[in-house]
Amino acid sequence: MTRALNSVTLRPGKGSRRGLLGLLFTGVAITLLAACLPARSTPDSQQGQPVQLVYQDWRTDWFPAMAQEMLAQFHAEHPDIRVFYVPDPVNVEEQLPTDMRSGNAPDVFAACCAFFPIIGQQGYALDLRTFVAEELDQATIDDWDAAQYRSLFTRDGVQFGLPKYHGALALYYNKDLFDRYDVDYPDYTWDHDDYLRAMRRLTQDRDGDGETDLWGSMFDVSWERIQVHVNGWGGHLVDPADPTRSRMGDPEALAAMEWLRARIWDDHVMATPLDVNNRSTRQAFVDQSVAMIEDGSWALKDILTNADFRIGVAPLPAGPARRVTLATTDGFGVSAQTRNPEAAEALLKFLISPEYGRAMARANFLQPARASLVPDWVEYIRQEFPEQTKDLDIAAFADGQINGYSVTAEVFPNMAAAQRLASAAWQEIFVLGQAPVRSMVEVSRQIEAMQPGRD
Repeated sequence: MTRALNSVTLRPGKGSRRGLLGLLFTGVAITLLAACLPARSTPDSQQGQPVQLVYQDWRTDWFPAMAQEMLAQFHAEHPDIRVFYVPDPVNVEEQLPTDMRSGNAPDVFAACCAFFPIIGQQGYALDLRTFVAEELDQATIDDWDAAQYRSLFTRDGVQFGLPKYHGALALYYNKDLFDRYDVDYPDYTWDHDDYLRAMRRLTQDRDGDGETDLWGSMFDVSWERIQVHVNGWGGHLVDPADPTRSRMGDPEALAAMEWLRARIWDDHVMATPLDVNNRSTRQAFVDQSVAMIEDGSWALKDILTNADFRIGVAPLPAGPARRVTLATTDGFGVSAQTRNPEAAEALLKFLISPEYGRAMARANFLQPARASLVPDWVEYIRQEFPEQTKDLDIAAFADGQINGYSVTAEVFPNMAAAQRLASAAWQEIFVLGQAPVRSMVEVSRQIEAMQPGRD
């Protein structure tokens, strides 16, 4: 029966988990699955029967098979628990909180970014402090990036998640282009002055038609990617002491954003999406339209698979105030609505285990949340791509994790409004070049006015 269920739930589909599971009960599927599907609206399993849990996680091509393989191991170790994996809906950021509000949440789930803290703030996730105190030792906690671990607490101390993996930003660079234009490779000493000098030398009109066709670098115009520069200048998007207060209009934040704007629109050494025909940052890099990109460890396998040139990786250049990289806030949580918290916590303990971290690292080179697994992760990458990685400093991605300069996304209580206003302004400033950075002062005021408790 489990095999019949899994063969259906692995097919990606749109809509909520309730909608996905509802679709299963059609035609012959109702005969096969009626006895297997966890009944979320009925009492717990009868005595002597396995406890049933729903585990919702990524829908990416490589993930379901890996998850099912690892769950087979979990089932062997916990014969009294039966876990049913379902893939995230396409619009998980909106749908998962909706499912939780409607009482249709999975028992255990993965989340990240701005919507995970919102789930925690709204009380939809189980407080994990007791579980951590009883089940995890200090060595495990110390193995995680402190910034990532802290980001999975609400401001009043509720622990709504535990780390899943540790995505980190670094600077990818094309060694062939650096050699062609006689530019020194980036290293751990680079600051933004070094970065700018390299961009200027690498920006070229290669076909002589009077138009730039190679840019020095490129970054994604998005919240976290801009934030790391603002942090490097000593500023913030959100006040660390008061999340309802915006710091986007502070001098440090404006200086960082002006540095980025000037590289794009004054020096023309950083590409916009329009410059590269709306290709993604990593695709523009693979196509050799840009010589460097600021991107994450999660892009590494795709880049190694598709690039036909020698790749280098270095830490992001240091800002005037500090060196910064992003630690993603991907984590696992347990629904506050689960009827089987002890079983759900047993699954959670398995998901945060070294074995599950290694499985994700092997399957798609996901950088482990545990620093102790970084050498294993590096080895998996080198084994699969021995030629491309023989001189590649893969550990550069983990430098912030190991040396304590990672930051996580700064989040407002009303993040939806903040993202909407900031994204529109950044589109005008960076992508279209139609607004000055000073306009962020008014945007900052508007964002702050829309936060709860602000007059």
